[in-house]
Amino acid sequence: MRAQRLDDTAPFGSGPEAAHAAIAHLGYVQIDTINVIERCHHHILYARIPAYRRDDLDQLQARDKSVFEYWTHALSYVPSADLRYFVPAMKAWRANPSAWFGTVSKAEVAAMTRRLEAQGPLSIRDIDDDELVDKTHPWASRKPSKRVLQLMFYQGLVAIAARDGMLKTYDLADRHFGWETRPRPATARQISAYLLDRALRSQGLVSLDSICHLNAKAKPGVREVIEARVRRGQLVPVRIAGEDKLAFWGDPETLAAQPEIADRVHILSPFDPLIILRKRLKLLFGYDHVFEAYIPQAKRQFGYFALPVLVGDRVVAAIDLKTDRVANRLLTQQWTWIEDVGSQTRAAIDAALDRFSAFQLGR
Repeated sequence: MRAQRLDDTAPFGSGPEAAHAAIAHLGYVQIDTINVIERCHHHILYARIPAYRRDDLDQLQARDKSVFEYWTHALSYVPSADLRYFVPAMKAWRANPSAWFGTVSKAEVAAMTRRLEAQGPLSIRDIDDDELVDKTHPWASRKPSKRVLQLMFYQGLVAIAARDGMLKTYDLADRHFGWETRPRPATARQISAYLLDRALRSQGLVSLDSICHLNAKAKPGVREVIEARVRRGQLVPVRIAGEDKLAFWGDPETLAAQPEIADRVHILSPFDPLIILRKRLKLLFGYDHVFEAYIPQAKRQFGYFALPVLVGDRVVAAIDLKTDRVANRLLTQQWTWIEDVGSQTRAAIDAALDRFSAFQLGR
């Protein structure tokens, strides 16, 4: 709870600098396309910054350029100061373009580069001279230029200079960041240490699974760094009661702290960093969250887009919410109690929902 900064009311303050501090502390904030309620990147920041405004994130990305978008375990906002840890992945994409993007020729990349040089930043809507093609999978675009821009993004040749919902504006990375020299790529050892430090800062107690979420190939390198720090006394092995197989570690200072957790209420996104590590969530909080948007309706327990309700350090309910943007109101589709709570806690949850509704609807 302390590591996630959910133990305080407004741990980062307010304004764009608070949003930057939150992203820097968490290491990254996931972006998702689902828009049943507010998109998860805004929701995650709101959970830690009660005064958060969506323009704060836009300022960081488009004007301050202190955060950038790239792939972590999903597409995410990442502090620009950490970009060097992603340069090797970008170089790997240039060396081995994935078939996911179809056949993208060097000539197409060169042509898009010239177009951006001449016309400035472009969104896919700005490109209206494509010869449309059939989709190769449901998430593809009929515009070949989108495939080219996506590949160039993963290659680090272009950056997402601005975002309006899911509409992305691309610019040449060198021009967007205004680099005099490009960031020097981190070594494999430095990347392993970065992944470990990022997890220690935002998780408190870490396992190889939690450090390397959906990144199994990073585990051997991270394990080497962990073992070296254990030998130096910088990390301490931790055993979680009831878990005999999964190894955890923490730094001595974190383990010595005994923070008091008040019964603050948080309505969390299913993509919140506290929730997204499902096995860890179940082990430490006794709550088994299942994301049911892709489960047939008849088999759902909590609802299409259920949001866990955290009271102190307990998940006490899951609420399936939906924003009615025509009527400008937040609808409760389903409410599932995980734990019995008293009237005072129910009132606190209702108050938190009122605040959450105001944020959702921009009041």
